[in-house]
Amino acid sequence: MFTNVFLRAFSVITLVAAVAANAQTYPSKPVRLVVPYTAGGPYDELARLLGPYLTQIWGQPVVVDNRGGAGGNIGADAVAKAPPDGYTLLLGNAGPITINPSLHKKMPYDAQRDLLAIAMLSGSPMVLVAHPSLPVKTVKEFVQFAKQRPDQINYCSSGVGNLTHLGMEYLQSIAGIKLNHVPYKGAAPAFIDLIAGQCSIMFANITGSMTHIGSGRVRVVAVSSAKRAAVLPQVPGVAETYPEFDITTWVGIFAPAGTPREITAKLQADLMTVMARSEVRERIASQGGEVFAAPGEQLAAHIRKETALYAKVVQSSGIKPE
Repeated sequence: MFTNVFLRAFSVITLVAAVAANAQTYPSKPVRLVVPYTAGGPYDELARLLGPYLTQIWGQPVVVDNRGGAGGNIGADAVAKAPPDGYTLLLGNAGPITINPSLHKKMPYDAQRDLLAIAMLSGSPMVLVAHPSLPVKTVKEFVQFAKQRPDQINYCSSGVGNLTHLGMEYLQSIAGIKLNHVPYKGAAPAFIDLIAGQCSIMFANITGSMTHIGSGRVRVVAVSSAKRAAVLPQVPGVAETYPEFDITTWVGIFAPAGTPREITAKLQADLMTVMARSEVRERIASQGGEVFAAPGEQLAAHIRKETALYAKVVQSSGIKPE
C-alpha cells in the first residue's frame, strides 16, 4: 500500500518537474501560428507582423500557417485538435470563436472547451457607411428615414452570418426598423456596389473604408464601438443613440486546451511585450485598429458574453443554422 502511494506521489512529482522543465526551455523548436483565413488579408498581415518579434524573443522561428475555409472553422479545428504543448497556436477572431457556434448545427470543436484564450491583441470598430444619395448623416436620422420605408432600403454585407451582417441585424432589432439584406461573397464586392449605389448602407471594416470615406465616395454615419475611434474622433458611436450597441472586431491568440500553465503564462507575457512596442502599436493604429493587449482571462470573459449576444442576434434575425 505504502509502495503504491509512494509510486503515485513520485509520478506526480516527476510530471510536475517535467512540465516546469519544458516551460523553462519553451520554445525549443519552431512554433506554428495558424491563421484561419487565406493569405493576404488583415489577419494574415497581423500574424506576419508579430512573427519576427516573437522569433527575436524566443530564438525560434514562428511559422505562419494559413488554413482558410468554413468561416475560420478549419484552422480553429486544427489547433483545437493539436497537441497541447504550445507549439501550435491560433490567431483567432469572432468568426470561428463566437459567431460560428450559432451558425452551424454541428461544430467540429467547442471553442470555449477546446481552445484556451491566451491574450487579446487588438481590435477595431466597424463603420456604418452610406452612399451619399442616402439623405442621412446620423443614426437617429437613419432610423427615422428607415421607419418610414420598411423593407425599402437595401444594405450590403460581406455574407450571411458575417459580422457586417449581424451588426446590422442587431441594429434593426434594437431600433425597430426593417431593411432589405443583400449579401455578397466578401467585403470588396459589397463595397463596390455600395459606392455604385446598388445598396444604400452597410457596416464595413474601418481599415478598408478610410480611403473611400476620405474621398467622399461614402459617408460615415457612426462607428460600431461604444468608444469613438481614434482615427475618426469626430464620428459618434451607435451607442450614443442606442447605449446597448457595442460591437468591436478583435483578434486574440489561442492554444489547445490543456496546454501547461507555465507555457501559457510565458506566451501571454511575451505577447504583451510585443504589443507594447511602439512600432507595433503605430502600425496597427495606422490601419484604424487599436492595441488591447488584454490577458487571457479577460478575453475568455469577453468570448462568453459575445457568444451569447450573437446567438440572440442569429435567432432573432431568423438565420437558419446549417
